[in-house]
Amino acid sequence: MEKDIKKKPFNKRAFISIAMFTSGLCLPFSGIMNHNLQFETLSVERHFWMSVHNMAAVLFVIFAILHISYNWRALMSYAKKAKEIFISKESLAAIALVIVIVGLFASHTYHVN
Repeated sequence: MEKDIKKKPFNKRAFISIAMFTSGLCLPFSGIMNHNLQFETLSVERHFWMSVHNMAAVLFVIFAILHISYNWRALMSYAKKAKEIFISKESLAAIALVIVIVGLFASHTYHVN
């Protein structure tokens, strides 16, 4: 008994989403490795992590653009519905708090001699 198994066509949208997600996952890890190796001379290890980070960023941008183009109608539909959404005062307070804390923490770089 042979089953009539139809092959599914290649799903470009799923491929693009997964590729964007995978390259996006590489970015923080390779960025942390670059940060840890920043004061070393240009060793093979440092060059490797710089290459991983740079290529993951390029792929992420390419797949993000493709993702936007393949999902343009859905994104426009969300944008139209977003006009009706009211942002609560709690949401605004949380966003403002995070921006202030991150901004203060990052501003120390301008005070280092």
